[in-house]
Amino acid sequence: MITVHATRHTCASLLVALDVHPRVAMAILRHSQIAVTMNIYSEVSSAETREALRRLGETLGDSAGQ
Repeated sequence: MITVHATRHTCASLLVALDVHPRVAMAILRHSQIAVTMNIYSEVSSAETREALRRLGETLGDSAGQ
């Protein structure tokens, strides 16, 4: 059985994968507080985490050489 909660969580996970801004996701998911949305958003995949860290490293590396 698929619960409503599970589908909301899946929706939030898909929004994260699509790089949707947390405030937009908050509106889509109809959360009353950004903290609720951010708690869901904290569950990102390790591949997304590695990609974010790679991009951060590139940005810091670019600014260090200037």
